[in-house]
Amino acid sequence: MTLCLSIMATLVAIAAAARSTWSPCGLSMLSSITPVSERAKGNSYRSTAAWFVLGSTLGGATLGTAMAATAAATHRLGLPPTGTGVVAVAAALVAAGSDAGVFGLRVPIHRRQVNERWLDRYRPWVYGAGFGWQIGSGLTTYITTAAVYLMVVLGALTVNPAVALGVGTGFGILRGLAVLLTRRLTAPTELRTFHRRFDQAGPAMNRLVIAVESGTAVVVALYLRSPIALAVVGIAFGVSFASLISAKVPGRAPSRAGVVRATAPSTASTQASRGPTRHQPNSTLGLVDHGRSPASAE
Repeated sequence: MTLCLSIMATLVAIAAAARSTWSPCGLSMLSSITPVSERAKGNSYRSTAAWFVLGSTLGGATLGTAMAATAAATHRLGLPPTGTGVVAVAAALVAAGSDAGVFGLRVPIHRRQVNERWLDRYRPWVYGAGFGWQIGSGLTTYITTAAVYLMVVLGALTVNPAVALGVGTGFGILRGLAVLLTRRLTAPTELRTFHRRFDQAGPAMNRLVIAVESGTAVVVALYLRSPIALAVVGIAFGVSFASLISAKVPGRAPSRAGVVRATAPSTASTQASRGPTRHQPNSTLGLVDHGRSPASAE
């Protein structure tokens, strides 16, 4: 069971890190730490990006350390493999249902943004590493997908602290490497085009994450070889399908909770492509108001 959960935790971590790039904070980084914006401030993009990746790696290691502690605690509980697998299946189904917006239900999410004033107050290595740590730690800034929670749960259920540490650290590294997506964009027009296309890819990435979460439930249920677990998964898929069908019934508005879309980058990418100036503080971060929900961010 440990091997199965370790593999699925790794896959979920990759999916969660990728999907989180479409969060308001992820989009902020793709607008704020770019060759265009750093050149406008007289800074080196390569240096700032390197500090960001380092900070996100340390943030992921921080998350991984907490996951390792929970894995050690779970090991001391001595849960049987069947019990561990059932918890994993339940967590995966809840995560998939939340991201799919089944019957409009979602798990609670964290809506904290990074402090955009750091861009004007501190040196590039400070805000690069600081932003990186906050984003890499996964739970301290805006959470877009329930896959982040699922990753933490699966890491704990592996009952292997080393695996849990590696999963958390890998998540942080991947989140940090996302800043390099804009490394070849040196003109404002290129940056605007990138953000437009990136926003269009958001829904497809969300569907991919839901598939990974659902696949996790199926794989673990099959590994358990438990008719009850397989029945639960089948019922959950049936309920989800019924929810999607009912949402498409003519005359019935679909639940906005099930629509997970990144913040439209039209205005943000325009600001970012111009780059911050000494007379325009805080011009590239804060793409979404701190108090807005994902639904209102649409």
